[in-house]
Amino acid sequence: MSEEPLIVEDTLLLLFQPDSGTIAGENILFYVLGGAVLADLALAGRVEAEEHGLFTRVRAVGDGDAPDPLLAPALTSLSKKAQDVQAVLAGIGPQLRGPVLDRVVARGDLNRAEGKVLGLFPTTKLTLAGERRSDLIRRVRAALIDGDDPDPRTAASIALLSASGTLPQFHAEIPWGSDVYTRAKRLEDGDWGAAAASSAVVRTMNAVIMNTVIAATVLPRL
Repeated sequence: MSEEPLIVEDTLLLLFQPDSGTIAGENILFYVLGGAVLADLALAGRVEAEEHGLFTRVRAVGDGDAPDPLLAPALTSLSKKAQDVQAVLAGIGPQLRGPVLDRVVARGDLNRAEGKVLGLFPTTKLTLAGERRSDLIRRVRAALIDGDDPDPRTAASIALLSASGTLPQFHAEIPWGSDVYTRAKRLEDGDWGAAAASSAVVRTMNAVIMNTVIAATVLPRL
């Protein structure tokens, strides 16, 4: 397990709704988590994006094992051949929810209690633990409410939240309005400021997220 939480962990933790104990955007979650994994690999310098006609492909670069076990299936798949972002999302996304949730619980950011309804039907109750989600929300608020330039990790998470259509559900923590909508859409569209222009790694993250957004908003939602 990486010492610093991954973007995919942060994104799932942000999507957790403390009042209801649910994860927002379940019908599109595999796109969101898959895109976050690709962003993590890009940040680690293990994938690169390349334009291929109308599509963006990603390919594995570098040597050695994946920087984190959660990223290993995606890196293994990409090591075999370059693939369209949408194909990668379809291949890795559906298997991510469980392992990522396990990781967030293991870090102590969420509590999970197993039980049964009527003594027969298994249930799982998630509750918030620790301060990490609050810290993440503060970063998102700084970008969407105060207009601060987010760091690449926060920009990626915001773009994914926006693509999932869940940002209005954060109204109690991030008051929803036209300015928030506009700033979030700007990040979806790849406007990450000077950081993206000056860093090849962040440009790759940006390209991956933009193509994830396209997949999440255009392809059918399950």
